[in-house]
Amino acid sequence: MSDDVRTKFDLNNPPPLSEKEKAELKALAEMPDSEIDFSDIPPLTEKFWENAIRNPFLKPTKTSTTVRIDSDVLAWLKSQGKGYQTRMNGILRREMLASIKRASR
Repeated sequence: MSDDVRTKFDLNNPPPLSEKEKAELKALAEMPDSEIDFSDIPPLTEKFWENAIRNPFLKPTKTSTTVRIDSDVLAWLKSQGKGYQTRMNGILRREMLASIKRASR
């Protein structure tokens, strides 16, 4: 028998906050940034971002749509086997991220 204590927490219906918790949140919300102690947080350097990875647990939502693409492009995607829509999404995502990166320079 396990001694683990497990609690289920419904994110859509959290328990109510106590008056003490409400007061703490209010004090934090009203605190100016200049009073926040960041001394225990290391700075995020460019080197950090070079090695950063996307959240492996993030699963973007999917939207069903109709897209008109050239027949030869579709044939090429399908010729590489099952999963052509996933490949198409990957190609579009890479271009989107590259575009965002270029725009942020």
